[in-house]
Amino acid sequence: MKRALVVYSLAFIAVLGCSETTTPAAPPPDPADLVLRGEHILTVDPATAGATAVAVRGQEIVAVGSAAEIDVLIGEETRVVELGSRALVPGFIDAHGHLAMVMRMLDLVNASSPPVGPAETVDDIVELLKARIAEQEIPAGEWVLGYGYDDSLLAEGRHPTRDDLDRASTEHPIALLHVSAHLATTNSMALEMNGIDAAAENPPGGLIRRRAGSNQPNGVLEETAASALFFTLMAQENADDYEHALRRAIAYHAENGITTIQDGAAAPQDIAAMSALAAARPFSVDIASFPVLNAAAADTPIESLGFSADYVGGFRVAGAKFVLDGSPQGRTAWMSEPYTEGPPGQAPDYVAYPIVDPDHYRTQAARLIRAGIPIIVHANGDAAIDLMIEGVAAAIGDERPDHRSVAIHAQLIREDQLDRVAELGIVPSYLGAHPYFWGDWHRISFGDARASRISPMRSTIDRGIPFTIHNDAPIVPADMMRLLWIMVNRETRSGFVLGPEQRGTVEEALHAVTLGAAYQYFEEDRKGSITPGKQADLVILDRDLRAIPTSDLREVKILETIARGRTVYCAE
Repeated sequence: MKRALVVYSLAFIAVLGCSETTTPAAPPPDPADLVLRGEHILTVDPATAGATAVAVRGQEIVAVGSAAEIDVLIGEETRVVELGSRALVPGFIDAHGHLAMVMRMLDLVNASSPPVGPAETVDDIVELLKARIAEQEIPAGEWVLGYGYDDSLLAEGRHPTRDDLDRASTEHPIALLHVSAHLATTNSMALEMNGIDAAAENPPGGLIRRRAGSNQPNGVLEETAASALFFTLMAQENADDYEHALRRAIAYHAENGITTIQDGAAAPQDIAAMSALAAARPFSVDIASFPVLNAAAADTPIESLGFSADYVGGFRVAGAKFVLDGSPQGRTAWMSEPYTEGPPGQAPDYVAYPIVDPDHYRTQAARLIRAGIPIIVHANGDAAIDLMIEGVAAAIGDERPDHRSVAIHAQLIREDQLDRVAELGIVPSYLGAHPYFWGDWHRISFGDARASRISPMRSTIDRGIPFTIHNDAPIVPADMMRLLWIMVNRETRSGFVLGPEQRGTVEEALHAVTLGAAYQYFEEDRKGSITPGKQADLVILDRDLRAIPTSDLREVKILETIARGRTVYCAE
């Protein structure tokens, strides 16, 4: 990772290479703290388009206009940044991600395949695990955890099994989380410790994969079977220094230009911990948390969620989440029509399955929407999207409140479903990284016709539907420039252009991670564009996104991230 200086608190720290000042002829009575001047300011606001200078005082953008108009706000202590060939854009807003997962995975074994990690074969994963055990001298009986393995990219084209992981160790319980975070694989000791044997039944909404011709588990666990094991274990990570781990994860997002982070599947203990930490020492950026209500009791008091429209110390509970199905890359997305190629051993009519009781979702979604609590709903397959839409339609009836319920990922959304989304005021948030990372795999799993519509940006824009795009970190690294590159180009790993008719423009993709994302959060009045009166969340890029070939977008560098008027990341 490149070296950087990160500000963890609200106290301003001048960062080498990011601090410039100038002295005016006559100091103004109420000077700006920061002025940025340049020809490449992308405001994402038609009212301020073409501006060549921006002034910030405290946490707020106070003026946007020409350099001549803004220069009158320069005082003796004003930091002035001459952008030159650099560009200025609004701070990026994480439309969907998992901050607590990022925090807990920072120190786990990275079993990802390139470009995210080093594993190209199952043997590579075995050696990574052996090396971790040896390097850290992990005592026998202690857990070894890893993340990111991807059967679609491993040379063997399969999941590592208990037999593979037993080659790494039979004296340590081992668990690896699939890249989708919807499956996991374990060794024999881990299965034994958790009572997962031939007699173990599949849990509701999950599956224990078995050895061919046998009831013996092969080590691979799907959906609730995986989450019940892995996320319980992962929650124990970082317990000794929760705050340090959390602020490292915040710094990682700031390095990628993100000034609002989502914790999109928050556990109660994380909400309590983050809230307390924010109150004691405010976070350098904003964090929006969404607790998962898949298993919530039917009479759970709405007030117990702790929902708030305002941040306290940079933290708020912004709504609630439901998870309706699995993942397309894991082949557990719930479909209305069979997979072209499903998981090994599945029948030709395999369509996967829901992982929540549909009636539970409908009932709880209605309670929340009618109480004015925003919901975000994980729905990848079109059958899951049907259920998501049904729940929202039933909840709002003919009233059509401004609910902005979010269809998270919505990877295999159909054209007729987009018509319903437009009618009902649903906001699709696309996992925009999919065309590159798994586009080739989706062509095998779903066939070209369905795969080409993954993250259908153009169909959404043509209908005038507000939408967002996201990385779903840590599923995909929180690289916002690569995300823009993917949505504008839609190239797969192999170089195939997946659904070229669904490509967007640079400006459309930028809107989706700034003002579009602010709209999703009900925060468009305070974030998402370079507009006077809004929060001073800004990112300096090394070049103008509009002036380069779209093929070069992923090469653009984040030079500085400013949140609430303070530098929180600066590249050296």
